[in-house]
Amino acid sequence: MQIIIVGGGAAGCFAAIEIKKRQPQWGVTVLERGHKALAKVAITGGGRCNVTNSFAEVRSLEQVYPRGHRLMKRLMHDFSHEDTYRWFENHGVKLVTQEDECVFPQSQNAMEIVDKLLWLMRSSGVKLMTETAVSCIKHDAEGEGFIVETTKGELKADKVLVATGGQPQMKGFDMLREMNLEVVEPVPSLFTLCIENKDLTALMGTVVEHATLSLVGTKIKAEGALLLTHWGISGPATLRLSAAAARVLAEKGYKDCDVSIHWLSGSANEIQEWLTSTAKEHSKKALTSVYPEALNARLWRHIIERASLSCESRWGELQSKGMNRLLNTLTNDMYRITGKWKYKEEFVTCGGVALSNLSPKTLECKAQKGLYFAGEVTDVDAVTGGFNLQAAWTMAYTAAVGICSE
Repeated sequence: MQIIIVGGGAAGCFAAIEIKKRQPQWGVTVLERGHKALAKVAITGGGRCNVTNSFAEVRSLEQVYPRGHRLMKRLMHDFSHEDTYRWFENHGVKLVTQEDECVFPQSQNAMEIVDKLLWLMRSSGVKLMTETAVSCIKHDAEGEGFIVETTKGELKADKVLVATGGQPQMKGFDMLREMNLEVVEPVPSLFTLCIENKDLTALMGTVVEHATLSLVGTKIKAEGALLLTHWGISGPATLRLSAAAARVLAEKGYKDCDVSIHWLSGSANEIQEWLTSTAKEHSKKALTSVYPEALNARLWRHIIERASLSCESRWGELQSKGMNRLLNTLTNDMYRITGKWKYKEEFVTCGGVALSNLSPKTLECKAQKGLYFAGEVTDVDAVTGGFNLQAAWTMAYTAAVGICSE
């Protein structure tokens, strides 16, 4: 058997190792269009490689996989984040879980992950061909297997796994044009938001540990830490919102829509109770002198001014209308989105090969037997925090088992 894997990223390399482990006599070739395999893995997590996540704070997979959560729930029964942790540690890579539940190599060096995967590929006999772009995947004329057209000639394969990662444009799927697959048009999924409000951006560097963002006019919300920047807002809450609202924001051209910020972790009723009790207990103190612990003095002044209140006013001077404006600003502070901003070195897309094409048990194409998919080339993506790499490991494992068992 000859297996060709298109894409030398996390999913492609992991699948190659797993296939060789189960069928050492098979020929496995990984085709990578770039100069090096695993280039994205080498830079993820700021060069430290966020291998996975503990999932300790994940109540529902939909929380971290805005697209593909049902499939991921099924696949992770067979290869979970715990299996990922054991897999790397069993192969000599010690891992550590941070306070934010992100899992990194203990060395804090992404190259340890890259080098380990490359070594396992070499030692098991996987053939890696770099600078080899694939232009077309088609059936063999005799109906047995596939022909993979590349910049280095045609290659014959009994089975093919496509693991090319996210594609920014539809032309990235041109190699599949003869396979008649449904492809969901890709759009950016992980980005921060531009807000042209000088008073807000003047607070750059301010972090609110727990905020809730909502896309006004939709039911889309996201929680987490919020970072104010010189261009707008960033941090986990913003990235999660961008992932959940990727398609909606793309349709609106990343402008002419509003984001609402709920600045505190409590409910509106809890915040109202705090405001009422504070007004009674500190009636003679200035509004600026008593504020929630979760906010700093500069941000609190901004919120007071957003509520059309005077920073010189005292708590005891607040009338019901002023109290309501302050409550509304704390729980529903709206800003106009004026664009998107790329998040560091991350590149994640919403869209790809539609999951309706694939068998949920093996990730084999239903209509094209012997053709498999894994990773972000499919319409599965996640928020930041190690979840995209976990999807790559899980889907690669599923595809490898499927390839070897059928």
